[in-house]
Amino acid sequence: MSASEDISALAKGGRTNALGFLLRLLARLPFLFIAGRIYGPEIVGRFALAVVVVELAALLATLGLKRGLAQALTKEERPQSWVVWDAMAVALVASLAGTALLMVFPQVMFPNSQVTAIDRVLPCIVFAVAWSDVSLAACAYRLNVQASVTARAVVEPWTISIAAWGFSFVSRQDGLILSYMLSMAAALVASLIPFVRSYGLPRDWRPQLPTMWRLARTNAPLAGADAIEWGTRNVDRFILGLMFAPAIVGVYYMAQQVASLPQKLKTSFDPVLGPVITHSLQVNDRLAIARQVRQVAFWIMAAQGMLALMGSVPGEAVMGVVGPQFVSGTAALAFLLTAEVLASQGAVCESALVYIARHRNLAISIFALTVQIGLSFGLILAMREVGWPIAYQAAGVAVALMLSVTLSSILKSQLLRRLLGAHVSGWRWPVVAAAAVGALVGSVFTALPQRYEWAELVIGVPAIAASYALVLWKWAFKEEDRALFQKVPKAESMPTLPAQERI
Repeated sequence: MSASEDISALAKGGRTNALGFLLRLLARLPFLFIAGRIYGPEIVGRFALAVVVVELAALLATLGLKRGLAQALTKEERPQSWVVWDAMAVALVASLAGTALLMVFPQVMFPNSQVTAIDRVLPCIVFAVAWSDVSLAACAYRLNVQASVTARAVVEPWTISIAAWGFSFVSRQDGLILSYMLSMAAALVASLIPFVRSYGLPRDWRPQLPTMWRLARTNAPLAGADAIEWGTRNVDRFILGLMFAPAIVGVYYMAQQVASLPQKLKTSFDPVLGPVITHSLQVNDRLAIARQVRQVAFWIMAAQGMLALMGSVPGEAVMGVVGPQFVSGTAALAFLLTAEVLASQGAVCESALVYIARHRNLAISIFALTVQIGLSFGLILAMREVGWPIAYQAAGVAVALMLSVTLSSILKSQLLRRLLGAHVSGWRWPVVAAAAVGALVGSVFTALPQRYEWAELVIGVPAIAASYALVLWKWAFKEEDRALFQKVPKAESMPTLPAQERI
C-alpha cells in the first residue's frame, strides 16, 4: 500500500466514522436525557456499575480479537472464512464462561444494592457483545467500516434510547437493564448481517481445538492490553461504587458518558487503522507506520480538543440538560474531557505497539492503571480528610485518570518512536492557539445572565466550534490533513525500509 493509498484509506475511514460519530451523538443524547430525567441518579448509578462488569466480561471474551483478528487474517494461509469462524468460536466459549461466572456471583455487578430476578439474567448478554465486536472486526479487515457505523452509531444507541423510554412505563427499577440488553441484541443482529454477507456461513469449516487454542494464546497479550485500556476508562466508576452511594455514581456516570463521546473518535478509527498498519508491517515499512500514527493522532487530537471545549466551557449548562441534579458533575466532566485529549496520542501509538511490542505496551498500560488506582484512592481519602464536598471528592477519580493517561501517552510515544526510528507525535502548537480562541469565545456566552443560559448551548457551543475550527484550518492543517475532506488525496512519496530489516 503506497503512501497516498494508506492516507486515502485512513481518510475514508475518518469521513465515514465522522458521520457515525454524529449519528452516535444524536442517538446518545436522548438516552442520557431519558435516563437522567426519568430514572434519576440512583437508578442510573446502579445500572452504570452493572454495565461496567458485563462489558469487562465481554471484552475479555473477545480475547483481543477486536484488534488481533486483522493480523491473524493477514498471516493465516487457511481460507479467511475459516479464520473468522475460529475467532467466533473462541469468543463464544469465552463468553459462556464469563456468563456462567457472573450468574453464580451476581453481586459482583451490584456491589451496593440488592439483586433482582432481571439482574441475574443480565450476564446472558455477554455473548452478544463479544460476537458483535468480533464480527465487526472481521468486517473492518475488508474495510467495511459502514457495518460498525450502522451497528454502533445507529442501531445500538437508538434502540437503548427508545427502549429506555418504553420500559420506564413498565419498571423504573429494571428499565435501564432491559433496554441495555435489548440494544446489545439489536447490535448483534446488525453486526452479523454484513459479517455473513462478507464471509458467508461456516460451510466446510470444522472447529479445530489446536488452531483455536493457538489463536487464543497468540492474542492473549492483546486481550490484556484491551482489558487494561478498558480498566483505565472504567475503574474510576467502580472505585466510586465502593466509596460512595449509587446516586454519586450516577452523577459521575452521566459526566463520563458525555466525556466518552470524544473517545469514540479514536475507537472508530481502530477498524481502518489496524488493517493499514498490518499491511505496512508486511512490507516492513516503518516510516509508513510512523506517518500513519502521526496523521491519525493529529486528526483525533484536533477533533477531541474541539469537543472538550464544547463540553467543558459551558459545562454546567451541558450537565443541566441531563437534569438539574447532575450539575454537580461539572468539575468531573471538565477533567474527563481534558483526559480524552491527553490520552489520544498514546491510544493511537498503542494501535501500532500491540503488533510490534505488545508485551512492553501491556507493561506500560499496567503501570499507568496502577498509578491511576493509587491516585484515585489517595485523592478521595485526602479530600475526605480535609472535609471537601462530595462532588469534589468524586471528581478526584477524574483527576487521577487525566494524570495517568498523560503518563501513558508519554511513555508509549517514546517507545514507539524508538522502535520505528521516526517521529510519531501528532502534536502541533497551533492547537493551543485554537483552544485559547475557542475558550475565549465560550467565556463570552458563559458570562451572560442566568436567564440567557440557553444561549450557552444554542449559540455558544456552535461559536466555540466554529472559532476553534477556523484557527485550526488556517494554521494547523497541512495538505495531507485536508485528505479528510477530499475524495482523492494527492499522492506523496515516502521511502521504505528494506524488507530484510525486521521490526
